[in-house]
Amino acid sequence: MTSPTYVLVDGENIDATLGNSILGRRPQPAERPRWERLLDFVATEWECEPSGLFYLAVNGELPMSFVQALTALHYRPIPLQGAPGQKVVDIAILRTLEEIALREADVVLVSNDGDFFEHVGALLDGSARRVGLIGFTEFRNHQFSSLVPRGLEVFDLEDDVAAFTTRLPRMRVIPIDDFDPRLFL
Repeated sequence: MTSPTYVLVDGENIDATLGNSILGRRPQPAERPRWERLLDFVATEWECEPSGLFYLAVNGELPMSFVQALTALHYRPIPLQGAPGQKVVDIAILRTLEEIALREADVVLVSNDGDFFEHVGALLDGSARRVGLIGFTEFRNHQFSSLVPRGLEVFDLEDDVAAFTTRLPRMRVIPIDDFDPRLFL
């Protein structure tokens, strides 16, 4: 039997990066990731049946339409609430990473946030566990690069996962082998 694979989605981080750093405004619905593509990518790339956990900070009412959509896409929404200023999503993801470290399980973290660096590093303990990180390459915390030689698998949410239906206006270094002038004409 294979180990379970968990996909932990820091939706706030991905949404903030998309809105603040890439688009410079609040994303329109058509510009947001197609979350089902994320689970499909992990399933294909790692030949597994991933379990998606989507962490949500809820300050008022539960966003039922979004929660229902996530459930229909085979995610388990995790709505969280805490004291003002408390980073409830980060706290919950850190606790989840600690629990995964105690189990035989693979994990993919979907975030650019460096707050998870130590916990992700601890998961690369020399066991057969697979550990992945998905986000926007140019906005990924630079510390994660030091974990790649230890086995961290990194993927880009747009380029590798193909989670978007439109091309994002990103500024990034393009490997010459990947350069397609049609994208600029």
